[in-house]
Amino acid sequence: MEMIKVLFVCMGNICRSPTAEGVFTKLIEDRNLARLFKVDSAGTHAYHVGDAPDLRAQKAARNRGVELAHLRARKFTYADFENFDFILAMDDDNYAILIDACPDGHKEKVRYLLDFAPDLKVREVPDPYYGGSYGFERVLDLVEEASEGFLKELKQAGRL
Repeated sequence: MEMIKVLFVCMGNICRSPTAEGVFTKLIEDRNLARLFKVDSAGTHAYHVGDAPDLRAQKAARNRGVELAHLRARKFTYADFENFDFILAMDDDNYAILIDACPDGHKEKVRYLLDFAPDLKVREVPDPYYGGSYGFERVLDLVEEASEGFLKELKQAGRL
């Protein structure tokens, strides 16, 4: 089976996308599927390159058994369009940036993460950076549901 390469993308790569990377990684590890995936995250902006995820994101994730401390922020690169099968944006702004930069033949790779959780009836994972701890919990709730939905869709498509 061919490895499935997934990239989660937000603005700075210190809150939402590393949370999604951590949650999805734990999900596939818990189901003994990690060998079938390459999972990463990136930001559309270079504000925090090299930084660990926000401490509030780390704490909220750790409380759910997800470790983020080892992750480091990086900027999305043009090569990511070639190197990943799924490029999952957290919100409208980052989706638009990705689509605008995307070369022909790769646009189908760019999707919203929350498209995999249609029952939520929201499309954007809100940026928790300027809020309190509730925002980080909300991000985890959304990302957990979307990660389950993404895995389910991959199974239904015969990719797993």
